[in-house]
Amino acid sequence: MDRDRRELLKRAAMGAATVAASRLALGEGGVAAAEAAPAAPTGADVVWNKAPCRFCGTGCHVQVGVKGGRVVAVAGDQRADVNKGLLCVKGYHVGLALYGKDRLTRPLLRKNGKLEPIGWDEAIEIIARRAMQNPAGFAMYGSGQWTIPEGYAANKLVKAGLGNNQIDPNARLCMASAVTGFLSTYGVDEPAGCYEDLDRCDVLILWGNNPAEMHPVLFSRVVDRRSRGEQVLLIDLTTRRTRTSAFCQHTLYFKPNTDLAIANGIAHLLVERGTYDRAFVERFCNFRQRTEPATLDGRPMSFEEYRRALAEYTPERVEAISGVAAKDIRMLADLFGRRDLRITSLWCMGMNQHTRGTAINDLVHGVHLLSGHFGKPGDAPTSLTGQPSACGTVREVGTVANGLPGGLVVTDGEHRRKAEQLWNLPEGRINPKPGYHAVELWKRFSTPKEQGGDIDTIWVMVTNPGQSLPNTNELFDASRRIPGKFLIVSDVYPTATVRAADLVLPSAMWVEKNGMFGNSERRTQQWFKMVEPPGEARDDAWQIIAVARKLHDLGFAGMKDRDGRFLFDVRKDGKEVPVWDYRRYYDVNVDEHLFEEYRKFTRYKHKDLAPYREYAKARGLRWPVVEQPDGTWRETRFRFARFDDPYATKEEIQFYHSVTRDDRALIWFHPYEPPPESPDADYPFWLCTGRVLEHWHTGSLTMRIPQLQRAMPQAYLEMNREDARKLGVGDGEVVILESRRGALELPVWIEGRGAPPPGTVFVPFFDETVMVNRATLEAHDPLSKQPDYKKCAVRIRRKPQAVRPGAAR
Repeated sequence: MDRDRRELLKRAAMGAATVAASRLALGEGGVAAAEAAPAAPTGADVVWNKAPCRFCGTGCHVQVGVKGGRVVAVAGDQRADVNKGLLCVKGYHVGLALYGKDRLTRPLLRKNGKLEPIGWDEAIEIIARRAMQNPAGFAMYGSGQWTIPEGYAANKLVKAGLGNNQIDPNARLCMASAVTGFLSTYGVDEPAGCYEDLDRCDVLILWGNNPAEMHPVLFSRVVDRRSRGEQVLLIDLTTRRTRTSAFCQHTLYFKPNTDLAIANGIAHLLVERGTYDRAFVERFCNFRQRTEPATLDGRPMSFEEYRRALAEYTPERVEAISGVAAKDIRMLADLFGRRDLRITSLWCMGMNQHTRGTAINDLVHGVHLLSGHFGKPGDAPTSLTGQPSACGTVREVGTVANGLPGGLVVTDGEHRRKAEQLWNLPEGRINPKPGYHAVELWKRFSTPKEQGGDIDTIWVMVTNPGQSLPNTNELFDASRRIPGKFLIVSDVYPTATVRAADLVLPSAMWVEKNGMFGNSERRTQQWFKMVEPPGEARDDAWQIIAVARKLHDLGFAGMKDRDGRFLFDVRKDGKEVPVWDYRRYYDVNVDEHLFEEYRKFTRYKHKDLAPYREYAKARGLRWPVVEQPDGTWRETRFRFARFDDPYATKEEIQFYHSVTRDDRALIWFHPYEPPPESPDADYPFWLCTGRVLEHWHTGSLTMRIPQLQRAMPQAYLEMNREDARKLGVGDGEVVILESRRGALELPVWIEGRGAPPPGTVFVPFFDETVMVNRATLEAHDPLSKQPDYKKCAVRIRRKPQAVRPGAAR
């Protein structure tokens, strides 16, 4: 009875909050009407085909039902290993993301302050001439929502064509620290384990993430094991109580930024007790400490130096730093010290969006290596991603300021020569100087040229930096007031970024084009175009190739290879196909052409991909995918382990891309450091930002799905009850949240879906009417360059109540 009453109160509180939120943004009329959902008939006249879901990095496969040129139904794919027919609430509604009533359907150019329709030829020529005018100041900003062929085409345009390396993704904001953590530990990126670890582990430790809402299909794999009578210990290391916490036997709250102390405390006990896996460490590991300035290589340290560095991180000292009880630090060390258990660690933005993101990634990998909980099914440190192809497109294709396809980098002369050979470029074409990382790129774009703002044009694709960048006042809004700065945006809806743009290009989306994604477990997935895009919307890959061809026709030398052929030369039966002409784009499968060209790069770092045709037949394959003597292609589930990885041939475990070139991984020591900004008398609260179950990223897709919009119509301020009492605010009351960078108004939700501890508040970032990133800070990790969205100092003030006309004063 009491539990039912508490649930009723929670729902009532949310009702009050969302009603207040609707009034705040939209007036008394409530939520703006969205287009009604199309009917979802089934039967012989509905044609079904496979595709990965458009949302998140889990990589669930769906069956897409098409009738009359329209997606009319979506179902979980029973044949898919990732989700086995299950989808989350976003996945079940993914088809509706195509049909918002405000889809962009024509190119638009800003004239006299207003976006006006223009033709595609004019739009393409404007972009090409901006690039020709100042190639060094022309940049592209993409995302993990680019398909693999799109990202590859963008990377080739910038690095092989323009020669400036000015390309970076929004994934810099969400998973860059995971990349640098993998590189500095193993010498190569992406997890060694896979989702099967969730089916085999005895203990699952969640390092500052909330998979019950953010990756619910994956989390269900663990929870469902309990329903079958299996024993699985779940431990939630968190700064606030979430829906995930409710499923965990242990919820350990730590103070923001103190996770480094916790990891060091576990390592300290493993070493001091002698419960670390001595044999594993001696055979497979080296020790490392950082340098100043920090590098991914660091400098060697001995085991004794490592022991001495850890000495101060006793359980009591860690409790004083982090707030996690000493007994719980000992409990974690007890678990890692046992050889009879299989332990999997999961993390996402909580560890990555961190001014010491690389360091905490290193330390969690190190705890697994030190304890020997690595290389067996169920024993794995695994990062998750938030976008459908953050791995496949950004990390593997290398659409980052220093990257080349297949894990190569522009700073390595041998890598540049390999890329020039594969792209058939003149020697020296690829620039050895990295471009600007995302925060620096936008800072340069938002700075006048005479003050160092050397980026004058940015072409944005499949992302919304006007809402998602930190400190948007300085990094985005400022650019709109500087003459000569030109913003191009390819998108499907009028986002905050689109509304600020100088040129807008309407894009095809998801199954309106061919595509390939790569998910969090190294699984590459393919789909074919199923429906036509609306109006004049066109594929992003075509847009890139069309601009490249216009540059070629205008005489830009970089758009030809060393034999004088067009950089994106596509041939059929030996004859060039003019794929830059959209009427001819689908005469061939351009995706297949780009992918086959790209996969030649993947063998250098043992990220081998199979031929395109193999992905067309499969529900994804995990790389490395290696051809067998009988001509079939075999995927790899567990990397570096000889029982499964074809490249691990010498030892039981072989880290064949190790930083130290001796097949050993690195166990790092990094000290705890305080955050760059902490609460004080003026700004007494910690602010954390993140996502909610119903919405994805900036909500530009999910807020146009009626069911999801109604379920969560607006953002809110999640607050502890005691803090609310001290401030004198109640559920649904609109307050002002303010940081040193900006302020916003939003309704309070007390002990709702989550429960922050005293002194901490949480705001989701999906709502463009309540843009919390006006308040967040751009401080970032020195190695990954990833900004910290999880902690900054804010204050909360009651909003003065308006006095009705005629009311007593």
